[in-house]
Amino acid sequence: MKGGDTGDVACDHYRRFEDDVALMAELGVGAYRFSVAWPRIQPDGRGSPNPRGLDHYRRLVDALLGRGIVPVPTLYHWDLPQALEDAGGWPVRDTAARFAEYAAIVHDTLSDAVPYWITLNEPWCSAWLGYGSGVHAPGLRDDGLALAATHHLLLADGWARAAMTGGGRVGIPLHRQPSLPSIDTPEDVRAARLADLNMNGLYLDPLFGRGYPTEIVEHYAGVSDFGFVQDGDLAAIARPLDFLGVNYYRIHTITATQPSQDVSEIPGSLGAWSIVPPSVPVTAMDWPIEPFGLTDLLVGLQREYGPRRVMVTETGAAFDDEVGPDGAIHDAERTAYLREHVAAAHAAIAAGVPLEGFFVWSLLDNFEWAEGYSRRFGIVHVDFRTQARTPKDSAAWYRGLTQRPRVGSALTPAGEPGNGG
Repeated sequence: MKGGDTGDVACDHYRRFEDDVALMAELGVGAYRFSVAWPRIQPDGRGSPNPRGLDHYRRLVDALLGRGIVPVPTLYHWDLPQALEDAGGWPVRDTAARFAEYAAIVHDTLSDAVPYWITLNEPWCSAWLGYGSGVHAPGLRDDGLALAATHHLLLADGWARAAMTGGGRVGIPLHRQPSLPSIDTPEDVRAARLADLNMNGLYLDPLFGRGYPTEIVEHYAGVSDFGFVQDGDLAAIARPLDFLGVNYYRIHTITATQPSQDVSEIPGSLGAWSIVPPSVPVTAMDWPIEPFGLTDLLVGLQREYGPRRVMVTETGAAFDDEVGPDGAIHDAERTAYLREHVAAAHAAIAAGVPLEGFFVWSLLDNFEWAEGYSRRFGIVHVDFRTQARTPKDSAAWYRGLTQRPRVGSALTPAGEPGNGG
């Protein structure tokens, strides 16, 4: 992690959740997406649950409901119990079975109070950043392992949804980053096609009953024969979704020629590099800001796959926030980013997309994985030394948004803490 940062304390939401829930109520948050830590429930990834862990999430859910905030738990946000990783992690089929067991435990505990559930956050990131590029834990670089992890993550989702019966709607959020060619050459068009299949089709197609895309299977023929797919797996993965989550941050403008040594290839040995188009503004992550991409992908998703319900389960931006002399954080860039992306979501609704929710990443500044504490996405500033919370100007804008009458949609702005500390 950058600077040797760890997530040991992060934003300390575990101890401070009651104050954080009160802050959410002040901001008018309608729903709160939070992460359940699998190691907190099953430290070894199997067996009897830790009652103290389950009790924590019961108290959090009760606190949210007491403030009129809808709880939306995410069961897996990249924190695999170490014992399961030591046994091979997501490339091993048994991990999917263990996840389904864990999901059923948490669901059985909280299903009486939770109307929406999320299984695994961004399986592409777990598979390709963890096992393909080494950017995230466990830091491996093997396309074959990433493909096996992809399948077992999708299988885990299907098995978990089958086990989570009798309470609430269950969905999965995908890392939806459209890929477009930089210029209209056969090389760039082919590279963009492969990048889109790797990041999108490899997940959407099996979830909607189409199996794995033939073109991507052929691309990886020298790496994997997809022998990890067993009888019944694709049917389990294609179990109907109650809703599909969309995590949107950027468009990938793809070139087949590496522009510089400082630009990394899209994971997957695709011969594809992502560049920022000229004159397009970027966030502190160097991600291009293109809100129209959210409208386009939502409309395209509805046209091609027809999910019954959709939620924007993440969007947001990191900027180099500074506390001003007046003690305030004037984050005009983030406010503009959120305003433009909410407008893009409303445009999708107007085009017929059944969008039922919109979650901002994130409520609080938090531990941003490989970036540590170097990147701040929150609409609330966290001083990681004192844990003091200070709403930024974007939070004031958000409060104004939540207080406006809703017109013509079920769109509900909602907060998200990040990993939750």
